[in-house]
Amino acid sequence: MINKLVGSALFMVATGLSLYGTHNRAGEITYVQISDLTYEITITTFTYVLSLADRNQLDVEWGDNSTSIAPRVSITNLPNYYKKNVYVTRHTFPGPGVYRIVVQDPNRNYGILNIPNSVNVVFSISTVLMVNPSLGQNDTPVLLNPPYDKAAVGYKFIHNPGAFDRNGDSLSYKLTVCTREDGKPIENYTYPPATKAFYVDSISGDLVWDSPTTIGQYNVAMEINEWRYGIRIGSVVRDMQIEVYETDNTPPENGALRDYCVEAGDTVMFQVESIDADGDLITMISTSGIYNSVPCIATFDSISGVAGLSVYSFMWITCHETVRDMPYDILIKSEDNNPDIELFDLDNFRIKVLGPAPDLTEAIPQGKYIRINWAGYESDYIEGFNIYRREGATFFEPDSCTNGIPSSLGFEKVGFAEGADATTFVDTNRGEGLDNGVDYAYRIVAVYPGQAESKVSDEVRASLVTGVPVITNVSVISTDLNAGEIYIAWKKPDQLDTIPATGPYEYVISRAVDVSGSDFQVIGTFTTADLNDTTYTDTPVNTLELGYTYRVELFNNAPGNRFLIGEPGIASSTFITTDPGDRKAIITINRNVPWINSRYDIYRYNTLTSQFDSIGSSVVPEYIDREVMNQNEYCYMVRSLGAYSAPGLPDSLVNYSQESCVVPFDNEPPCTPDLSVSTNCDSLYNYLFWMVNDPDCFGDIAGYNIFFKGKFEEDLSLLAQIDNRSVMNYTHQFVPGEAVAGCYAISALDSAGNESLLSPLICIDSCNYYEIPNVFTPNMDGRNDILLAKTTGQVEKVDFRLFNRSGTLLFRTEDPEINWNGTYKGQVVQPGVYFYQCDVFERRITGLETFSLSGFIHLITEKGAEPVIIEY
Repeated sequence: MINKLVGSALFMVATGLSLYGTHNRAGEITYVQISDLTYEITITTFTYVLSLADRNQLDVEWGDNSTSIAPRVSITNLPNYYKKNVYVTRHTFPGPGVYRIVVQDPNRNYGILNIPNSVNVVFSISTVLMVNPSLGQNDTPVLLNPPYDKAAVGYKFIHNPGAFDRNGDSLSYKLTVCTREDGKPIENYTYPPATKAFYVDSISGDLVWDSPTTIGQYNVAMEINEWRYGIRIGSVVRDMQIEVYETDNTPPENGALRDYCVEAGDTVMFQVESIDADGDLITMISTSGIYNSVPCIATFDSISGVAGLSVYSFMWITCHETVRDMPYDILIKSEDNNPDIELFDLDNFRIKVLGPAPDLTEAIPQGKYIRINWAGYESDYIEGFNIYRREGATFFEPDSCTNGIPSSLGFEKVGFAEGADATTFVDTNRGEGLDNGVDYAYRIVAVYPGQAESKVSDEVRASLVTGVPVITNVSVISTDLNAGEIYIAWKKPDQLDTIPATGPYEYVISRAVDVSGSDFQVIGTFTTADLNDTTYTDTPVNTLELGYTYRVELFNNAPGNRFLIGEPGIASSTFITTDPGDRKAIITINRNVPWINSRYDIYRYNTLTSQFDSIGSSVVPEYIDREVMNQNEYCYMVRSLGAYSAPGLPDSLVNYSQESCVVPFDNEPPCTPDLSVSTNCDSLYNYLFWMVNDPDCFGDIAGYNIFFKGKFEEDLSLLAQIDNRSVMNYTHQFVPGEAVAGCYAISALDSAGNESLLSPLICIDSCNYYEIPNVFTPNMDGRNDILLAKTTGQVEKVDFRLFNRSGTLLFRTEDPEINWNGTYKGQVVQPGVYFYQCDVFERRITGLETFSLSGFIHLITEKGAEPVIIEY
């Protein structure tokens, strides 16, 4: 009798679901920020219009232990019997934090092939929201391309959500698992089977199914993550259904598309055509935020359309208001009008709009400061200009798609000139003044709203003009540990009568050890009446191991009227260091001079001719000689060519470094592999696999070290060593009772024992399955006589308590499997419904964590009773 009642109830529940709850096909949740803590939520669902089920409102779980109702505000009918429903509501969160918003609606439709028992699985969608006022305004991307397209066996299927982020944040995409009640992953969910591959392109957002193998209905989910300043600030999940058909129809095919990088004000214009091999009429649609969400909108217009061919024209006259760091994504979709089934082709391209480079004109020394000037900018839709400085020239030429200044160039931001009309900036080094003898390089960028930077300007350079007399040479004549020589020369001082300084004069030459030395010691003095003697040779000195800085002072040496004339000239020798590398020698050029060196010529000693041969030049103070062999000695010398930047000062300055030798050897680690990790919870293992994309680096690798830690707070330890570079996977097998979780990193080794940096730490902790049945039958028939929980080795213990209706504790255990035989004080309890509470203690990578379950267990003792699952 009990079995019949339960079966009837289940039949009515299943029937009711099929009539009133199986309409959901796809959906997502997006939001717009209204104020610091208040957001407007939009729930978009796509439902099947032939189903009797319909929802005028949906419940929203906000992730802060509160719920509310979102009313439907619009209905739009779509092709393929789909209907778009939009629900909107607002919510104020209690404070900053990360909240997961969940909407669920019973149920999914019957017969979804990759979701077991789909008609009894709740349809749920979720969005992660980070409330953080310090990040500024944040709205989720809107998904402009509805998910109603059909697929065909044997043909590649592509869906792109058409995500458009109003704030210009970076987006990434990935596959995820469809969810059930409370936003939990569906058990035993599988991705659809494919002939070749099923994946989501993390950059473009294309969901690619290449290609379907079996007709039917499949549900998939993709996660769109939103990033700002390298921080993930939110995510949206689109859950969608794909129906696969068998057909002789051939989908249309779009012509080739390419990406564009343009400056604001430029026009992007081209034609795109679509061809249908079956001769069907073709409808073309383009989707993007640039058609309706920017001040200067784009157009996509039909030019011609005949059976089997459609041609459209795309045009966008960009404007400064569309400048941002991230490119704009544009989808172009062509759909045929075939009586059997309508198929489509979907392609996308990107347009990045960059602000033009400012015209930086000059850098002028002004005492201890440097003033830079630039021409007026072409738009007032900017907030100002960022000023960047570094020591030494770069001669960097950005490509057409690069905005801002790459961090690898070593520039630092030294100021901001506010306002679109700014044309000058004085670099005071934050009031401390700049250093003498340094070659300063400047570049600027315009700053747009949202902090997007324009293309970078050309480079201007300047150094402070100091020194009386003006030093022109500090050049090494000979290299020796004890008897080295350095030649110092300077320009004859003039206009001394304006001081007045009538003489006689005295030169005082001082030396400090190191190119940045400041502990000067006098090494020579001489008196002159006509100032024509302007050279000095410093010897003997250790030029093999040391560089030197020299100071030349000029004194008016009249009796009773001795004084220093002006600021002394200071300049260093050119001192090179040579460091070994793997089949290369690294020459680093060190100098501290008041002029600008424009070029460095590199010489290498030729053992056959006993001469130094020129092997190359560099505009930066470093050179790498790759034409060498390991374990051989090579000796180098550098010639610098420079000039003072101020008018009337010496140019064509030539100085030589000392000689320096080096023996190259393999001391460089190989590159770091890219590591990925996946989990097999049922078989208790984590699968590690890695890639090395650089062929040269791969050739240098001899093996790998794999590191592991089971918990966050632990240190990494060596898990495995692999001595074959071609082996690029590893299975980490756990034993029953161990947590199938942990953090991994990998390094590569070469044959010389050099080890690469560790890869970024990857932590995985996804096996968290624990379920208590809600029906069991201790009737001694050998089936389902024991209450057994479904668990994994990660559950260390539980605190399970079972109560009857009066609240009496009938059973308690710490056994994760529970193993209750249905008895209390030696007797089988009466049939009925019993309440339980269970605290589950799981071993996670964060340590032992606890979560709580509660629910009801139906106990049936009638002979012949079959175990069933009762849905609530």
